[in-house]
Amino acid sequence: MLANDPARGAILLVTGELLLALMAAMIKHLADQGLSSESLVFFRNLLGLLILLPLLISRGGLTQLKTERIGLHLLRAVTGVGAMFLFFYAITHATLAEAVLVKMTAPFFLPLIGLIWLGDKVRVQTWWAIFLGFLGVVVILRPGFGDFNPVLLVALASAALMGVAKVSIRRMANSEPPRRIVFWFAMFSSLISAVPMFWQKTWPDQAQFIWLLAIGLVATTAQFCMTHAYQLASPGRIGVYNYSSVIWAVLLGWLFWGETLYLGFVIGTILIVGAGVWNLRSQRA
Repeated sequence: MLANDPARGAILLVTGELLLALMAAMIKHLADQGLSSESLVFFRNLLGLLILLPLLISRGGLTQLKTERIGLHLLRAVTGVGAMFLFFYAITHATLAEAVLVKMTAPFFLPLIGLIWLGDKVRVQTWWAIFLGFLGVVVILRPGFGDFNPVLLVALASAALMGVAKVSIRRMANSEPPRRIVFWFAMFSSLISAVPMFWQKTWPDQAQFIWLLAIGLVATTAQFCMTHAYQLASPGRIGVYNYSSVIWAVLLGWLFWGETLYLGFVIGTILIVGAGVWNLRSQRA
């Protein structure tokens, strides 16, 4: 019987989003110190792999990690690493709250990708939610005004790639257990992100490496929190709490960088979060 504890699931999901917001803040801090996106992505993946590997092996050995769907695992890693590069770049060149909020549009890409790739049907209400979500992005981007920030388009592209990565997970869910998916993503993403490091002239110093280790620990803990949350309750019951990441990002951005909100961001947030909540609730109906 499936577990049904939405209260604990919600707490774990909010905790996971807080940890991911802290990870984004630490990435922004290291980027401000001059550490390249290539280094940030590589060490985030490598240290995550080193933390996860003993846990995965101890719960069934290496044989459980054998797969016959290596192509889909590779696709998920390529799109996931691409999304990570773009998101880290957006964190560096935009406010923390803006980058995190635009990244939260990834769920609006899922029905579109599922329609094209898997032939899934899209409900009318979902189309309206997608429209309102992207309208919120337009409000935040403020096209036609002097303060338009094109970097947020990078964050939007990151959300789109993240959508492809998530749909690829669904594509192989019928044969691949979660721990196998986690392992191959960690392995491939470490190998892919290692390539640009051959051209790196500067490497992290001791203090920066400690920050990178903290990023790996925080990101891995967040993964476990969110995975366990969805084991306790369905996405339709607790998925709305994903949007708590925006609150955490606003608080962290204000606390450490003095970032302030503007009217367009508030309106865009209402549209994106409102559309996401509406869509989640419609799926429960």
